[in-house]
Amino acid sequence: MTQRQRPRPQAIIFDFDYTLADSSVGIIDCIQTAQTAMGLSLSTAEQIRRTIGLSVPEILTTLSGKEHSPRVDEFRQRFQARADQVMAENTAIYDGVPSMLRFLACNGIRSAIASTKFRYRIEQILQREGLSDLVHTVIGAEDVVQHKPDPACLLKALERLTVNARDVLYVGDSLPDAEAAMRASIDFVAVLSGTTRSDEFAPFGPVTGLDDVSALSGWLTTMHDLGSQQDHD
Repeated sequence: MTQRQRPRPQAIIFDFDYTLADSSVGIIDCIQTAQTAMGLSLSTAEQIRRTIGLSVPEILTTLSGKEHSPRVDEFRQRFQARADQVMAENTAIYDGVPSMLRFLACNGIRSAIASTKFRYRIEQILQREGLSDLVHTVIGAEDVVQHKPDPACLLKALERLTVNARDVLYVGDSLPDAEAAMRASIDFVAVLSGTTRSDEFAPFGPVTGLDDVSALSGWLTTMHDLGSQQDHD
């Protein structure tokens, strides 16, 4: 994965699951609970992990088959009901995220989140972790009709941030993230904290690839001579 120069960003938009946080335990629970209640074959944890970041309808058809698409409303309702019980407590923000968000704020770079997860759930987790003031806006599943790889969530984030696509980065861990960024004409930073390999991102031309989002501060410092991460921890 090659790196290329770009202007200093005014804002950075992040995916949530597998980019800023690991909520796989909760997601696996919610999907298996819904499948059991609907009499569907139970997917394995590994199969489910590969669908994290997809919309709920896509998760159903990917795991259980397109023939079950007429039951998407039932699946969504059962998933969401269980998620309200278990998702927040089973979501862990990655260790390096708070210091990285503080680093961006101290360097005048705003942060936003664009995810297929519900906004209210992300906001609940951010508040619990004391990070709400470091995130300018959150675009969640309830804020757009079309979900990634459609760029709608990113376009809405640009609108909320009042910035142009050329002045932001989108950081994500999946191919739908990468495709959404490409379709929105936003430069993409691939992080490898999810289930997607580095070489799989190549067709989307990411500006760089990082092992995880905590490495973003160091990369930006190198690229744009920003204040050091240690100065702002």
